[in-house]
Amino acid sequence: MTTALEERIAHPALQAARDVARSAGLPYAGSISPRQAWELFNAGHALLVDVRSLEERTFVGHVPGSLHVPWATGTSLTRNPRFVRELEARTGKDAVVLLLCRSGNRSALAAEAATKAGLAHVYNVQEGFEGDLDEQQRRGGLGGWRFHGLPWSQQ
Repeated sequence: MTTALEERIAHPALQAARDVARSAGLPYAGSISPRQAWELFNAGHALLVDVRSLEERTFVGHVPGSLHVPWATGTSLTRNPRFVRELEARTGKDAVVLLLCRSGNRSALAAEAATKAGLAHVYNVQEGFEGDLDEQQRRGGLGGWRFHGLPWSQQ
C-alpha cells in the first residue's frame, strides 16, 4: 500500500521534473511550469510557497491560499537567514513544496538551499509570478503566473 506522500510524488509532472533535474544536474527536485504548479496546488498534491518579499506580494499580487516564506526581505532584498527553518516549520520536512518568486531565479536558489537542508521534495516554479523582462525592461509579457491567466489576487 502506498502512502499519501508516495502518491503525490509519483504525479507524472513531478516525476518528469525530477528526471529532467537529474539529467541536468540541478541541486533540487526539479522545475515545473506555472500551469503544472496550479494543477498540483489546486488538487492538493503540493503546497505553493511564495518566496518573494512581503512588499512584492502586497503591491504586485499573490496566489490565493499560497504560503509566504520570504527568501529575502525588505526593499533591498536582504537574504532571510531563517528561510529554511521557516519553510520547514510552515510545510514540514516531507511535503511536496512548489516555490514561486518573481521570475524563477530566487525560487531556484531557495529550492537549492531547502534541498541542502534536507527537504527532499522542493520544486521551482519556472517563469515565476511575473516572468522575464521584455525589450522594454518590463515584466508580465514573457511568461509567468499572471501571463498564463492563473488565479491571483492583489489586496
